[in-house]
Amino acid sequence: MEKDLPALESASSPHTETMPQPHAIRPRINDVVISVATSNGTGSISANLVLTRAIFQMGVPVGAKNLFPSNIQGLPTWFTIRVNERGWVGRRADVDLLVAMNRESIVEDLAGLRPGAMVVLHADLADALRRDDLIVYTVPFTQLVEKICPDPKLRRLVVNMIYVGVVARLLGIELDEVKRAIAKQFQGRQKAIDLNHLAAQTGFEWAGENLPSQDRFRLERRNLTEGKILIEGNMASAIGLMYGGLQVFAWYPITPSSSLAEALTDLMAKWRHDAKTGKATYAIVQAEDELAAMGIVVGAGWAGARAATATSGPGISLMAELTGLAYFTEIPSVIIDVQRVGPSTGLPTRTSQGDIIKAYYLSHGDCKHVLLIPGSPEEAYEFSMVALDLAQRLQTTVFVMSDLDLGMNYWMSAPLKPPTKPLDRGKVLSAEDLDRIQEFARYRDIDGDAIPWRTLPGTRHPKAPFFTQGAGHDDRARRSEKPEDWAGNLERLARKHETARRLVPPSVLQRASGPTPRGVIAYGSSDLPTREALAMLEQAHECPCDYLRVRALPLTPETVEFIESHERVYVVEQNRDAQLASIIRAEFPHLATRLRSVLHYNGLPLDASTVLDQILAQENNEEDLA
Repeated sequence: MEKDLPALESASSPHTETMPQPHAIRPRINDVVISVATSNGTGSISANLVLTRAIFQMGVPVGAKNLFPSNIQGLPTWFTIRVNERGWVGRRADVDLLVAMNRESIVEDLAGLRPGAMVVLHADLADALRRDDLIVYTVPFTQLVEKICPDPKLRRLVVNMIYVGVVARLLGIELDEVKRAIAKQFQGRQKAIDLNHLAAQTGFEWAGENLPSQDRFRLERRNLTEGKILIEGNMASAIGLMYGGLQVFAWYPITPSSSLAEALTDLMAKWRHDAKTGKATYAIVQAEDELAAMGIVVGAGWAGARAATATSGPGISLMAELTGLAYFTEIPSVIIDVQRVGPSTGLPTRTSQGDIIKAYYLSHGDCKHVLLIPGSPEEAYEFSMVALDLAQRLQTTVFVMSDLDLGMNYWMSAPLKPPTKPLDRGKVLSAEDLDRIQEFARYRDIDGDAIPWRTLPGTRHPKAPFFTQGAGHDDRARRSEKPEDWAGNLERLARKHETARRLVPPSVLQRASGPTPRGVIAYGSSDLPTREALAMLEQAHECPCDYLRVRALPLTPETVEFIESHERVYVVEQNRDAQLASIIRAEFPHLATRLRSVLHYNGLPLDASTVLDQILAQENNEEDLA
């Protein structure tokens, strides 16, 4: 490896400083947003993850968002890294440092920057620069990569690691941590590790020799990520399903849930085999479409297996009829919905919370399902396990409502702890149980919780069999069209939904520093930006708010009490139609006038400024009306 790389000639100078730099600027420490603009399919994701992990290994909190197109290769993609030692690592709308590598998006990328922002600019794109209020560092990436990589096909991949080295040098990211992150990213591929080490060091050393130091942003080592991991929500969900005793998984590929199924396939292949025979103790089936996948899940649940699928909005639409069948015949099943923008094809690679109403009421007729809504990878893991338990306890379909932001982006998380409780199989009668009872009635409420007992196919007892049908039936599972039987079944299913209120994860309360008439409700991946906005409201605007994060539907009692105890409650949602607020108004009409909506639905992850601005605008309107 060459230690002293000579400066390379370029069509433009290595560094173009187009905005005067004051001499006495106090740098922002561990508080910066980096955006890398490249094109899809060029291998930049590996380099961006190396950059993210190097910062994380320095003990500084970091979050990463990958904004990618819905094609295979060629269109612009942006990877945003937010560093904040206070832990506010959700999306922030503005960018402090842009790495500009893509001809197709360069004009728009530069136009969107605030004055004084820094740019690491590919020298081949220098002709696109039209602004004189940016701090621009022009880097001859083409010449640098040609020097270290003789294979032209590899250069478009390796060049990405050169900008990692340049950014590391500019911001103070330790080169040793970059190299550690490279070793982890390319684990087991020594040639790739060596070449990427060389690329990162090339960029680092070239920047040190050719670019002036900057004093706007600096990263310094901390100890704030100890005991944490970086993980995608989809991977966390897959681990949860495995630990939750999943036996059958059926799926059809769809963005953004496919990576969950792919991760689960690898995990189960590694860990779930019979110790004596070596045979798999599970079945994973890639079905011909989502309707077939749900049919497999419902059939497996009827047979007593713990069964699940993963999909997104269009797949949920296809699963509607079979979900209604599972609801009415009371068959356990789990659907993980990694939500994306709709309707129709929508934006497959953009995030949303637009399936809440659809999932809650999915199917024709009177249906209400159980929804678990994780707000972190740790909860995605936990709720995937809990969903399998609840589905068998309640004998119904349980949704886990993730979204693209949570599912496909890397988040800091506490380590995922193995479960300590046994699996909950719910109310299942064995042959021995049937010997002790006088009569088995499949749909009779024996215990007052509206959950009936069931038997499993293959139970060797004359009382065990019953006929499962989607048509009308009485409490002994006999076909019936009597009005009282139909109404009685629907009323019992409604009471079972009330039982679910006591079993689902409770909401999480965060009190303001003092009494306040204002409350805020959010859910899912809206949690982190909402909490950041609340901190700004209280500290900078003297507008404290209590905060409740809803983690499940049906709403738990403390959610209703929270709304009743505040004059006005802002409900933060990533959809156009205020879907959770609509459900609250429908189920608790006496609370309707207390609710205000904060809505975000452009497909980008929610940011704190959006929440802050909408609450302040409505608070100012309240003052005007008063």
